Amino acid sequence: MDMLDRLEQVIRDRRQGDPATSYVAKLTARGRAKIAQKVGEEATETVIAAIRDDRAELTGEAADLIFHLLVLLADAGVTLDEVRAELARREGVSGIDEKAARPRA
Repeated sequence: MDMLDRLEQVIRDRRQGDPATSYVAKLTARGRAKIAQKVGEEATETVIAAIRDDRAELTGEAADLIFHLLVLLADAGVTLDEVRAELARREGVSGIDEKAARPRA
């Protein structure tokens, strides 16, 4: 089991914990919209760090982004294995071709 798999399991285990002692439980209790908002905030902070060309800051913000994305995926019932399967499905396909093949909303 790699680090992301372990983190995914910890997040899933803590979702129903005590919000007074678990950040994951507290965030989960606030609802999916709040979790998604946190993902957006962390994504913005990651972008800013990248633009600043600050490697240490970018590394920390990327870790925060991945953590919050895993909380969001857990809330939605989506597993890392499902994300891996989607990435595998796209492997070897041009990003332009993949985007063009998506159903239009």
